[in-house]
Amino acid sequence: MAKITLKSSMAGIALAVMGLTLPACSSENPTQPSAGNAPSSAPAAASPKSSFERDLQFIRNGQFTYVWVFSRKDGKPLDRDDANFLRQSAPQVIDWVTTDEGKRVIGGTNFDLEQGGLPELRKRFVVEDYTGK
Repeated sequence: MAKITLKSSMAGIALAVMGLTLPACSSENPTQPSAGNAPSSAPAAASPKSSFERDLQFIRNGQFTYVWVFSRKDGKPLDRDDANFLRQSAPQVIDWVTTDEGKRVIGGTNFDLEQGGLPELRKRFVVEDYTGK
């Protein structure tokens, strides 16, 4: 019969503990985390806004009551005469932002242009009401 000593039983316990913990430390592929330890995926980055969306947000941040978008009926970029016409026909517009490579202009105002020069502007431009959108 084999004699068990305190020294040999301690060594057996140490081997048993190592045998239980080593499998948890090993990995088949050390560069890949195991499925149970996978980090939570970060939320997808928001898609970048278009220049129009950024410029529209800039006007909205001004907290204007009305937001209007103007563009030429022929789709060409606005020229100096167009800009002068807009300013003269809608002097109540506080902030103007040219966007979409000069093809559109966004105006922010606290005055309802329907009560002012909007009919005249509609003769020359495509007019879009972005108020509340």
